[in-house]
Amino acid sequence: MPARLPTRPRRPPRLADPHRRLRLGTLLVLAMFTTIGIRLVALQVVEAPEYDGGGLNDRVRQVVLPAPRGAIYDRSGAPLVRSVEARYVYADPQLIEDPAATAATLSPLLGIPASDLTERMKKQKRPDGRPSEFEYLARGVEIGTAEKIMELNLGGIATGRDERREVPGGDLAANLIGFTSQDLNGLEGIEARYDDLLRGVNGKREYEVGNGELAAEIPGGYSRVTKAQPGSSLQLTIDRDLQFTVQRILTNRMLECNGTIGAAVVLDVRSGEVLAQASYPTYDAADWRKYRASDRDDAATSFVVDPGSVHKALVFGAGLEEGVITPDTAWPTQSAIYRGGVRFPDTHPVGGRKLSVAGMLGYSSNVGTITVAEKLGAQKLYEYQLKFGLGQPTGEGVLGEASGRVLKPSEYSGSTYGSVPIGHSVDVTPLQMAAAYAAIANDGKWVQPHLVREIIGPDGKRSSVPAPETRQVISPTSAAALRRLMEAPMTIEGGTGTRAAIPGYRIAGKTGTGLRVVNGKYVSGEVASFIGMDQADRPRYVIAVFGYTPGGGGGDVSAPAFKEMMNYVLRHYRVPSTGSAPPKFVVYPR
Repeated sequence: MPARLPTRPRRPPRLADPHRRLRLGTLLVLAMFTTIGIRLVALQVVEAPEYDGGGLNDRVRQVVLPAPRGAIYDRSGAPLVRSVEARYVYADPQLIEDPAATAATLSPLLGIPASDLTERMKKQKRPDGRPSEFEYLARGVEIGTAEKIMELNLGGIATGRDERREVPGGDLAANLIGFTSQDLNGLEGIEARYDDLLRGVNGKREYEVGNGELAAEIPGGYSRVTKAQPGSSLQLTIDRDLQFTVQRILTNRMLECNGTIGAAVVLDVRSGEVLAQASYPTYDAADWRKYRASDRDDAATSFVVDPGSVHKALVFGAGLEEGVITPDTAWPTQSAIYRGGVRFPDTHPVGGRKLSVAGMLGYSSNVGTITVAEKLGAQKLYEYQLKFGLGQPTGEGVLGEASGRVLKPSEYSGSTYGSVPIGHSVDVTPLQMAAAYAAIANDGKWVQPHLVREIIGPDGKRSSVPAPETRQVISPTSAAALRRLMEAPMTIEGGTGTRAAIPGYRIAGKTGTGLRVVNGKYVSGEVASFIGMDQADRPRYVIAVFGYTPGGGGGDVSAPAFKEMMNYVLRHYRVPSTGSAPPKFVVYPR
């Protein structure tokens, strides 16, 4: 048996190297802390603004600071419309637990249906996807009402400083001035026409709040205020006292005559300033929702009518300017004239006798006027209609002013040669005709009627508006001759305007009876008118009165109202009589 080789003893297992493990562990810990450190640096330095902004946005609330709306004053500085301190009521839908119950509590105080309030209080998203935390419930709330609401201590309901429109005169010039929405945006009238100027720019307040039950402003937290920029104010040409009187007289006259629409305009003939512009019916601008839209119309600029015989003064003015007649012209005048197979009679027929131009105006002769127009020619008549401002808006400053319409000679038919000169087949507004007569009073110069006198900035600085447009329509000599002839309706026996005469003053004017135009068609009833000036030899004011009634001419319906209004104007502005004697007209020359 072979001998065994001796075996080598086993080596003991290698024990772990503690130094190596320590080094490895140290490296891992250092790598971990390095990673954490780099991330902390990135968070604290590089990405900090983004995270800080994101968190801030979640904690910031915004409240609108309404811009004070400018006031509207009359020519003396008396307020016609102004803003007064009020409160707005708002909801934070995120904090309202029972919208229906909260709405039911607020509804009788705010005068808003509970269903509407409930919808506004429901949780909703803003355009950026974040939950809404501010919803208006009501604007312009009286301070006492707002205090009652706050005493209820309703969760998610609060108030802030606001303003509301106050109309001291109620219906005073309401059809002219218009009104605003609850958010103080102009909706009608001057409030709408000059909305951009009046309303200013809203500001806002941003502040930081806590979360949950601590949703209140954090003292010393983020806060920023962007101040509201107040709107400018307007000073109008309107005279408040005169406006009140003209409205009262117009309303009374329309009620007496069963009229449904009335308009009256008072113009300063030299400046073109509108001193009064009244409408019937009218409304209370402080409570405008109770009235029909038609009751809120400004009749002077929206009431489109056939002017009737007040148009004749323009024909005679053109005739004098073009030399086809003189103040002493006269010719035999038949009782009626035919054009295009249509008979045009005179209401005061003279049966072929020789009639002077003063008699033609005094008796409102259709036959005489049509004859003057034919001597003038259709093209010239059309040109003078445009010069006197017909067929185009005056640009007075009222939103939606109607333009009216005059026919071009190419649009004439056979009967048109008879109807146009006497004020039919012509569409005008009362304001256009008032401005045309003011041109006659102003030595033949047409001045654009306007309502705004000055703009008053938030700092109180006043700036004038652009000068009104002007143009010479007829010469001063022709205008003076025409004014003298226009005294005939008040002075000759049987003249159409005797009820407009004022003792001691040489009133010059003209009566008219026309039709109402709706959508280009005539409707039943008559439009009675009278337009006149205070004194033929030195006029300062023109008043136009139009009334839509079941029947009645301008001499019966509108002339008495003109007389009462002009009497007030003469007293109010202390206008002395010139003292000159009125002319003695020869109606039937031999």
